[in-house]
Amino acid sequence: MISSGREADSHFVQGEMQMALAADLHRDAVVVDGLVFFSDGSTRDMLAGGVSAINLTVTEMSADFEQALKDVMAWRQRCQDPASGWTLVERAADIARAKREGKLGLIMGWQNARPLGDRLERIALFHTLGMRVIQLTYNEANLIGDGCLEKRNAGLSNLGIEMVREMNRVGIAIDLSHCAEQTCLDAARHSTRPVLLTHANANAVIARPRNKSDAVIKAVAATGGVIGCSIHAYLNWRGQAGQQPTLDDFVANIRYIGDLVGYEHVGIGTDFPAVDTYEAVRHVMVMSRTKYAASGGDFSNAFGDVMEARYPVETPTPAQFGGLTEALARGGLSDAQIRGVLGGNFVRAFDACWQPA
Repeated sequence: MISSGREADSHFVQGEMQMALAADLHRDAVVVDGLVFFSDGSTRDMLAGGVSAINLTVTEMSADFEQALKDVMAWRQRCQDPASGWTLVERAADIARAKREGKLGLIMGWQNARPLGDRLERIALFHTLGMRVIQLTYNEANLIGDGCLEKRNAGLSNLGIEMVREMNRVGIAIDLSHCAEQTCLDAARHSTRPVLLTHANANAVIARPRNKSDAVIKAVAATGGVIGCSIHAYLNWRGQAGQQPTLDDFVANIRYIGDLVGYEHVGIGTDFPAVDTYEAVRHVMVMSRTKYAASGGDFSNAFGDVMEARYPVETPTPAQFGGLTEALARGGLSDAQIRGVLGGNFVRAFDACWQPA
């Protein structure tokens, strides 16, 4: 019994030391969240969680050109206010600068290329205004290609191929997270720069409409791209009623993708909001249960329209972002691998995407 007690004490001490080392690593690392779906302007929880920069969806998925232009200009103006806590990221080096200054770096992104319409020249316009990430489609089809909920899986249109080439030329990173299988494969084939999955997991780990096949993951990695594994509960849920996903489910995706294509191609895209209160985004849960029932309806039916249930029990808000680092350490990743996953890999890929042609 004495020996058993000593072993328990030893395991406890080792666990405490591992947590302390993970906390030190997290404080020192450049941390990039590959996807934040909404913000009311609050930086509180992101900065509390040690996040350096976020790819923020700065306009609604259904926005047209005029609305997107208005929203981009509003965010650009916010970043010009020294008291806002935000700083605009237009070059990869701006991410490290944001960390040094104690501000939250804003990478302006969209989750739907709909505001571009069929006008290639709009890509250069929005790049000039600070846009740095564009997801080609949301769940549905648009003029560029098919989203992941389209049954036909038709891939990129001719216009879509031209859009990919123009984004490559001006220096806007291409996101494929919500795109259909063939759209992802086509974009990876036609792109001359890295393409990204800013927030998606492996279908081989958990089969969900939004998770990606090994073929897509390999195609993205082959471009030099990064797969931002997500803590999003829909993408990590194994279908058991009452069993909310944990960080262990998230780490299982990290390990699978890292072993498949190399840990230098793995990042994090939480799909958190950056808000003072979740009341501002509770309607998203209703939309997931109704409009997008095919991808998240079963989860919403099981857990209700509760935003906190959308994330692992250990990390209900961005303020607990350090818990992801602890989970990665427990999962057996080396310090170098953890630093890459936390943000170094996205910084490298962004630099390759954003360099002038």
